[in-house]
Amino acid sequence: MTKTSVSPPKKVRVIEPTVKPKATANSYRQLRVAAYCRVSTQMEEQLNSYEVQKNYYTEKINSEPKWKLVGIFADKGISGTSALKRDEFQKMIHMCKRKQIDMIITKSISRFSRNTVDCLNYVRMLRQLDVDVFFEEQGIHSKDAGAEFYITIYGSIAQSESENISANVRWGIQQRAKEGKVHFAYSRFLGYKEGPDGKPMIDEEQVDTVKFIFNEYLLGSSLADIAKSLTAKGIKTPSGKSGWNGSTVRTILSNEKYKGDALLNKTYISDCISKKVKKNNGERPMYYVGNNHPSIIDKDTFNRVQEELARRTSKRKVKQVGTKTEQGKYSSKYALTELLICGECGTPYRRCTWTASGERKIVWRCINRLDYGKKYCHHSPTIEESVLQNAIVTAIMNNSQQSSDVLSILKEHIRIGIQADEVEDNSLELLIEIAKLDEKYNELFNKMTADTEDIESIENQLIEIINKKHSLQAQVEEIKNERIKRENAQSRLEQIYLILDGLKNHPMTYNDTLVRQILDTVVVESKYKIKVIFTGGYEAEQELL
Repeated sequence: MTKTSVSPPKKVRVIEPTVKPKATANSYRQLRVAAYCRVSTQMEEQLNSYEVQKNYYTEKINSEPKWKLVGIFADKGISGTSALKRDEFQKMIHMCKRKQIDMIITKSISRFSRNTVDCLNYVRMLRQLDVDVFFEEQGIHSKDAGAEFYITIYGSIAQSESENISANVRWGIQQRAKEGKVHFAYSRFLGYKEGPDGKPMIDEEQVDTVKFIFNEYLLGSSLADIAKSLTAKGIKTPSGKSGWNGSTVRTILSNEKYKGDALLNKTYISDCISKKVKKNNGERPMYYVGNNHPSIIDKDTFNRVQEELARRTSKRKVKQVGTKTEQGKYSSKYALTELLICGECGTPYRRCTWTASGERKIVWRCINRLDYGKKYCHHSPTIEESVLQNAIVTAIMNNSQQSSDVLSILKEHIRIGIQADEVEDNSLELLIEIAKLDEKYNELFNKMTADTEDIESIENQLIEIINKKHSLQAQVEEIKNERIKRENAQSRLEQIYLILDGLKNHPMTYNDTLVRQILDTVVVESKYKIKVIFTGGYEAEQELL
């Protein structure tokens, strides 16, 4: 039998330290203390509080012999939900990282941060930097044992408070929108200023700039061209910058306020923590206020601009996978980029520069022929720009200067091509029906609050009413859009008639804006002939000379 060995009992012996820590300069210097304060708004009473807080902390820190004031950091009118948006707070954190602050005093956790995650992250980071944070109202030092537990609780309460405030603000915005109360950010909005009665009035110093933007766009200028022109003229952007860009121009062109209306709740803040602004794509109700203020741009011009914006945008989305050259892209400079197509393969033509024997020529070539040679298009000709333009001018002049019968036919074709279809306008009946549904909805809703036994049935009826109402509203909107199309079509028709009548007695030179208005398509049939198709479908063949 094998004997089992028994281990001796474990003994622990304490070895006392023999070397005492050396005294450092930090052991004898004053504690470097900073204070952080914040006010929620820029209201006068809050700003007074801001000054009071600064004075309080200055006196408090200076009265303590062991403390040395290194700074009062105060953010005015800034939300506490995001630390990144608080410049003074970030400046204070930067000083902590540079070992210039030993302790931070702040009134409460809600003043330090209303975002629980932010609060904890910064407290932990500062603890690693050996920086203590003292929250006066709660009596908590971040370096104390168990401090993080209490900071989490109080931080959650602060965040909940912020969320409640945010909800109240959203409700207030919603109510103002329902009442049709429109807010104007005059400092970032071109063309308007606040009037003596507090309502928006036209700024005579800026109104010409707004009209210039709309007119130039309808004349065929691109967003980039308009931006370049405004910059060259030294005109400031709505935000006061000297350099314009296409995006700023587009924002102005698409803003309904310039026709005297206002669409409210275009955007919304997703949550009170991130403060991320999202475009309202139907997630929240929107409110359209018509005739809210004086218009700078008449409704007809504004609506034509919206159609042109949509048309040009659609032109840019036609490049297909596998192709080398973008097709159909809108060009503000060259109307033929949109109009000129190959009679053989149906592909648009592209403007090119040829250099032969040291001589530069501007020519137009089929895109298929450019990209693939004769693989898909065998006979498309290359045409000099001057020859092409002269032929187009000749075709327009010939058809506008011929007999009144020919001109009448041309006008009739254009009228048919432009005018929108007539749609029965029964919007009044639809609106009456919507009002009846609203009345029925309110009746059922009140019944549901009084009768708890039949809630499910009433809810189903309410849903049915809502769906029917949405359907009727969609019909009203469709009628409205068709009415606008007809009005715009009539306006454009009158412009084209005016141009054609003017050509009867006056010679014409090639003009891209004019060509874009009158012509629909120009087909290159051969190196000797083109087919000019006017707006509305009227066709005329023309030789290339």
